Amino acid sequence: MKLVVVSAGLSVPSSTRLLGDRLAAATVGRVSGSVDLRVVELRDLAVEIAHNFTNGFPGRALSAAIDDVISADGLIVVTPVFSASYSGLFKSFFDVLDKDALAGKPVVIAATGGTGRHSLVLDHALRPLFAYLRAVVVPTGVYAASEDWGAEGLAERVGRAAGELAALMSRPAPAAGSESLSSAPGGAEVEPVVPAQAVAPGRADGFHVVPFEEQLAALRP
Repeated sequence: MKLVVVSAGLSVPSSTRLLGDRLAAATVGRVSGSVDLRVVELRDLAVEIAHNFTNGFPGRALSAAIDDVISADGLIVVTPVFSASYSGLFKSFFDVLDKDALAGKPVVIAATGGTGRHSLVLDHALRPLFAYLRAVVVPTGVYAASEDWGAEGLAERVGRAAGELAALMSRPAPAAGSESLSSAPGGAEVEPVVPAQAVAPGRADGFHVVPFEEQLAALRP
């Protein structure tokens, strides 16, 4: 099983990387079996990310990072808060990914900042971004302000998010076609049946569309 941490921290040492490491350690401890843990430091990929935007081709290090993210069974993404949102470097990395790269992938979102007043960044910036990318974002996001390090509450949030990610990583993948087909006796698969009352007379697709002009006319006295 493969777990990848994407850290957009810029300083060394970095509180953003530290939060990613804590989430990774807590997740590894909750996953049964061995875990291949990888860390992607976006600070080291900044130049290659910029070049990818101008020439359309990822460099060797960026290509390896993209491959790690795509092949991961679970992701932990951590960004510092800049101007009340995720950093430009963080967003740029996910902009160079294919639009379907994260579809169905379990993700923990996390952020660090200088004040607790930026904690809503998880829900107004990070969660919508990964919902758009069709990732499966765990319910618990983790925000760590400067005063949270060593204080009560952070370890509990880290543990809860890690448990949610570990559960999704361990969940078996659904069988192909299970969402659109149902099983019939003998193991055969059949197309779902459309109720007879849902089928409009004379229409094979079951829908009756009333032209907008007719709808307006019906409103006139």
